[in-house]
Amino acid sequence: MTQFSLAHRENSVRIVTLAKSSILVLVLQFAGVALAYLVQVFLARWMGKVEYGIYEYVITWSLLLAVPASLGLPRAVVRFISEYRVKQDWGLLRGVILGSWRLTIATGLFLSAITTGLVFLINHYHHFSSAPVLLVGIWLVPLQALVLLQEDMGRGAENLILAYTPTKIIWPILVIIGGFLLWHNRHILDSISTIWIALGMLSGALVVQASWMWFKFNREIAPVTPIYTLRAWLKVSLPLLLYRAFRELLVQTDILMLGSFIGAGAVGIYSPASKSALWVSFVLQSINIVVAPAFAILHIRGDRVELQKVISTVTLWIFWSSSAIALLLILFAKPLLGIFGSEFIEAHWALKILVIGQFINALSGSVGNLLSMTGYQNQLMLVSSCTALINLILNAIAIPLWGIVGAALTTALTLSIWNIWLVAIVMRKLEVNPTVFSTFFPANSER
Repeated sequence: MTQFSLAHRENSVRIVTLAKSSILVLVLQFAGVALAYLVQVFLARWMGKVEYGIYEYVITWSLLLAVPASLGLPRAVVRFISEYRVKQDWGLLRGVILGSWRLTIATGLFLSAITTGLVFLINHYHHFSSAPVLLVGIWLVPLQALVLLQEDMGRGAENLILAYTPTKIIWPILVIIGGFLLWHNRHILDSISTIWIALGMLSGALVVQASWMWFKFNREIAPVTPIYTLRAWLKVSLPLLLYRAFRELLVQTDILMLGSFIGAGAVGIYSPASKSALWVSFVLQSINIVVAPAFAILHIRGDRVELQKVISTVTLWIFWSSSAIALLLILFAKPLLGIFGSEFIEAHWALKILVIGQFINALSGSVGNLLSMTGYQNQLMLVSSCTALINLILNAIAIPLWGIVGAALTTALTLSIWNIWLVAIVMRKLEVNPTVFSTFFPANSER
């Protein structure tokens, strides 16, 4: 077992075990993020800022559309798998695994078909140059939705190697190899060829992951008839879908609106800064993977003291590591962006602003995870919808005025609003303090 166990017979979460699991996750996540970063560097150099900007624009759309295609099931699956394993409801466990696979594939294919028709229709009346790339890239949507689902299935099954190796490690390595071979033969790499490479390589990685996962579940779950409680699952997953959709809008609107208002060149310049700033929340995202099942199970038990203990411990880890990363990114913004090419250095102010926003995100702790794992998905949906709307309006104002700096300012501001709002909800509803201040002022967080 590669993730810490919270079986029903245990009385508390062991911090030592949690730390060991967190180290494993950090290693896996670091390898995945580093490889994804290398993909960005190589593609930016091989393609140039315009073709790379088109590629990033299409990938961003596929990631955004993958959220409704997933129906909110990925985050819900983590919660249900953890719950059903604790209660030993093997029929429901088998049902949620098979049912979520079928629903995600069907919805993803349907959404891709509808979007393909829309692209053809729009291009017929208003021709745009990225239409051919979009028509290929749109079929990444069901694959990206399966990435979200199968990664969270692996988390729920407490097998992080299974969850992340195929999509976070194998896929980017294959994309780099495929891109290099094509670039070496042609001495040029365009966006549509790169999308085809990404699509083919991701398909292979997902087939390997799904086969591996099915073998694992089939071996460990009792051979019972699957039980499908679709209404109960959707009651939880649909609010999480809206939360995830608005959350993706919050973090992707800047790139989409830059592409619409200014063009692919601006997206190409801005995207490396946006991706680099995500390093600040790297530890937060990694820790979230480990602690999500713990939040769900401790909440089911009603053990608020133990929940606060886990929160206080992990937020301290997140705070110090995120502080160090943020400082390094601000000090070395120009040399870091120079790795992508000299023209990308102009985004250094955008990077510094985005780093501040991501640091506030890390400072606030696992607020989204806490609420989604404890039944407060409706509150998450409300906050995310409001901040996504604010983000959309401010980007429409700031991007025409200040370009990529305006996009960065808007994203950092709305991300801060989102976190502060969720912190207030967690403290009121769960009566725990999710921030790093729960460690500095423990008496206040456990009153």
